[in-house]
Amino acid sequence: MTREDLINKWLDNSLNSQELEAFKQLEDFEELTRLDSALQQFKPRSFESNSELEKLSFALKSRTKKQNNWLKPFLRFAAILAICFGSYYYTTTLDTNIATKFAQKENIVLPDNSQVKLNAKSTLAFNTKSWKNSRVLDLTGEAYFKVAKGSKFTVHTSAGDISVLGTEFNIKNRANLFEVICYEGAVKVEHNNTSRVLKPGESFLILNNILVEKALTKDTSPFWINNESTFKSMPYTQVIAEFERQYNVTFSANTIDTTQLFTGSFSHNNMDVALQAITIPLNLAYTKNNNKISLKRE
Repeated sequence: MTREDLINKWLDNSLNSQELEAFKQLEDFEELTRLDSALQQFKPRSFESNSELEKLSFALKSRTKKQNNWLKPFLRFAAILAICFGSYYYTTTLDTNIATKFAQKENIVLPDNSQVKLNAKSTLAFNTKSWKNSRVLDLTGEAYFKVAKGSKFTVHTSAGDISVLGTEFNIKNRANLFEVICYEGAVKVEHNNTSRVLKPGESFLILNNILVEKALTKDTSPFWINNESTFKSMPYTQVIAEFERQYNVTFSANTIDTTQLFTGSFSHNNMDVALQAITIPLNLAYTKNNNKISLKRE
């Protein structure tokens, strides 16, 4: 089989096993596969260069015997073109991603002037270019939202979706914990097959895959935005996990029962005071070694 036949069959994905081995022996096998890889990665839904890429594919299929002289430089040039077009497309449609580190919070103003406060070790992603037509965000971690009135506003999390038109609410999506609290307006929460509309003071809590009913809150905003974490009948493992996020430390709690429930709070401004706040009520002692804290019974 001629070189041209092998390349044409490769472009049509119709090589058998023997032909494929012959194709791999071609001197410009690497250039061909590199170009194919670049073009496969560049798949925009709508882009003006589609016709140019079709012409490129046609040109590859209709090579003459003279291609031996120009194939390599052409392929290199085409690969560079594809990568440049791909880079342009993805950089103009890429989501805006904002991530906080341990002990860090971030204030974010969205394109419609909605406000988001992102808690420690959390990530928020949204598309600025399409925001006017689609107010959609992805959240991992915890965030407090003040949503400007307008079209539907949706927050996607791994545990469920939250939809509003204009309101204030808090979402916490952590390991074994998914909680939404409405402070103003109304919030629609969808989790698995459950859908619920929350009014001010109402909350939706999934703890260890169990729906937990909570009493109405009179708070007008979450305490954490003022540098204080509060808990009511919450497993102790959630308390120390939040402490780790706020102070960038790690706990060793192998000798205590971390499933016991804790009600209380700790500040984000003084580690020693905060440690006392989460240990004294449970009669626990602690020792510190750099950023490692060991807990034990007194």
